[in-house]
Amino acid sequence: MTSFCDHAWQNNTALRAAIHALPFNRELAAGTLEPARFRFYITQDALYLDQYARILVIAGAKGPDGATLRLFGECALQAVAVEQALHAQYLTHFAADPTPPEPSPVQPSPDCLNYTSFLLATAHHEPWEVLMAALLPCFWIYWDVGNAIARTAAPDNKYRAWIDTYSDTAFGDAVRAVIAATDSAAAASTDVLRARMMTAFTRSTQYEYLFWDGAYQRRGWPLSD
Repeated sequence: MTSFCDHAWQNNTALRAAIHALPFNRELAAGTLEPARFRFYITQDALYLDQYARILVIAGAKGPDGATLRLFGECALQAVAVEQALHAQYLTHFAADPTPPEPSPVQPSPDCLNYTSFLLATAHHEPWEVLMAALLPCFWIYWDVGNAIARTAAPDNKYRAWIDTYSDTAFGDAVRAVIAATDSAAAASTDVLRARMMTAFTRSTQYEYLFWDGAYQRRGWPLSD
């Protein structure tokens, strides 16, 4: 029998292929992505992960047992560690970059704010099972894209630190643990609740597409300074 996560993954095949084909990801893999575009991405990703880590804590607290609390607590710590290490590395590099910096203080882009607002609303207004499904694409899509890029990227790719982070086996272990927890939640749910979980999974996957596309376009707010 196909599990919920297998079904969700298959149900979003076309969307996942579109994510892999985005100019941001193709150029990152080739090492040709313009630094200004990556800088926009990494600053927005830092804002996103700050909120994401907080939502992971909510997911752990709403979960049914101590194992779930530990899983999401550890995932939250990992998200913070990524922000502090990977982001600090690139933001320090960009501080020495002669190209004009982003406006300060950096505000969430429309795509970043929409995504985190969706996750926060899900955390506070939807059942725990739906929140699990909404949180999963950020783990799974990054693992999928990171491994695809790692298979083709040159060792001297200037974005190697990002590639190594999201293709790392430890990150893969976390992804598999969240997949297993989501499948367990779905197996104990009703058909109606599983349908809501599927909708949440797809919506977050769509937001993953928009986040990378928005970074490539450096999409900001209209009529802003």
